[in-house]
Amino acid sequence: MSAAGEDVAPALEKPVEEMKAPEVPKPAKEKKPRAPREKKPKQAKTASHPPYFQMIKEALTALNEKGGSSPYAIAKYMEEKHKAVLPANFKKILGLQLKNQAARGKLVKIRASYKLSETAKKEKRRARPKRRRPTQRKGSRARSETKP
Repeated sequence: MSAAGEDVAPALEKPVEEMKAPEVPKPAKEKKPRAPREKKPKQAKTASHPPYFQMIKEALTALNEKGGSSPYAIAKYMEEKHKAVLPANFKKILGLQLKNQAARGKLVKIRASYKLSETAKKEKRRARPKRRRPTQRKGSRARSETKP
């Protein structure tokens, strides 16, 4: 045996062209027209609990802490109040909601706590309808004002 390996017979190689199978056009498959599936109308998933901001607002007013309430305290209050209707991951959602509401200006972040902003407090006052005082009709005067 030589170092170059000349004594070893090369493996039988067929030219690349011979290895290819002859091209025979395949008959095109006939596509059957599909009947569109009837889509069931999706019912919007409505949460059985109040909106998060409303629950947060309720917790902040009930806790009434001077320096604001921590997310843990808010979560604890919400869990006590709405435990039956809250999802399992509500604490994660709550954290996101607190962050978003602080960015919108509805909450004020003080260190690691949250307070209602002045605009949110004003919205609360506006939400209550003003009571109208009964007005007297033009045709009905008090008896003392009538002419004798």
